[in-house]
Amino acid sequence: MSLCRAAMSPVSASSRLNKNLHQHYRSLPQGDVAQVTYVWIDGSGETLRCKTRTLECEPQGIEDLPEWNFDGSSTYQADTSNSDMHLVPVRMFRDPFALDPNKLVLCEVLKFNRQPAETNLRVRCRKVMEDVQDLKVWFGMEQEYTLLGVDGHPFDWPQNGFPGRQGPYYCGVGADRAYGRDIVECHYKACLYAGIKVVGTNAEVMPSQWEFQVGPGEGLDVADQLWMARFLLHRVCEDFGVVASLDPKPITGDWNGAGCHTNVSTEASRAEGGLQYMEEAIEKLKERHAQHIRVYDPRGGQDNLRRLTGLQETSSIHSFTAGVADRGASVRIPRQVGLQGWGYFEDRRPAANCDPYAVTEVIVRTCFLGCPGGGDSPEPGARLLHQAGWLEA
Repeated sequence: MSLCRAAMSPVSASSRLNKNLHQHYRSLPQGDVAQVTYVWIDGSGETLRCKTRTLECEPQGIEDLPEWNFDGSSTYQADTSNSDMHLVPVRMFRDPFALDPNKLVLCEVLKFNRQPAETNLRVRCRKVMEDVQDLKVWFGMEQEYTLLGVDGHPFDWPQNGFPGRQGPYYCGVGADRAYGRDIVECHYKACLYAGIKVVGTNAEVMPSQWEFQVGPGEGLDVADQLWMARFLLHRVCEDFGVVASLDPKPITGDWNGAGCHTNVSTEASRAEGGLQYMEEAIEKLKERHAQHIRVYDPRGGQDNLRRLTGLQETSSIHSFTAGVADRGASVRIPRQVGLQGWGYFEDRRPAANCDPYAVTEVIVRTCFLGCPGGGDSPEPGARLLHQAGWLEA
């Protein structure tokens, strides 16, 4: 690999402001009041928005948080003539930026008639997870992402070329192999402070690409935590003046894409002899491969079309495969699981920019409910399932 590296990637002007001055104001006492930042998914189904309000005292739980509203015409979620959208708090976290007693709050979005917004897939996910509580379905989600300069070029890549070929970067150590570790470590600590169950992180195969893992836990819980972990990632990157991209294939050519590999298990699969239950679930996934592909990214499979080529540790988007320790398969059974005969399997198809509510819901429907929705009338939050043919129009 060439050791000749170009000038550092462009960072934002905001990140170059006087941080010592900023810290002076951050450290001022605020009395008994609490700053509470409401976070929600906008009309893109990918981007997060936030705004902050003051409460008279530190909230102890969701029941202490009032509903709020926002201008949906500015977030791709409403017309100007009827723009108010409801923010309904559903999950509270500690704030690693403003620190205690301040909070971050994940919210569902409801329309003027209090029906779920089109990108509010949490409502339907919650109902499906309630139907399989007895199975104790656990998920673990591996979020890959790529660090970019504000010019859209991968962070710390040569401005007029490419770094050395893939090989030295995965779990790499050293200034010529690990690009942006400070950002990764700050995000990791921010998640732990917030109360997010991040279980690990590592550098990925493409330089400037990283991964963190959330879970294991029940589907709704893990999806909530992953969305907030994404918010923290974007905020930490904002402080450093760089961009965290969840594009499934940010760089064309012989460079790895970015996924959100999803690990799945049940109480039965985690017990002795559980391999047979995993094999049954995998066979059901095979039967619904095309439908899952259309749910596994926010554009009905078009994003994954660039990533799932059968190359760079991916399966082909056009076929379903499964295997033990096979990172070129649609679904992988880890080597240790194959040897011991129980544990979990990994669905490697979800894209980095997937909606974890949609992914966990569709896996549960296919593997454990055996139905596309029971013929019930569709809800507004089921946009991706409609595209996949899961719910009838």
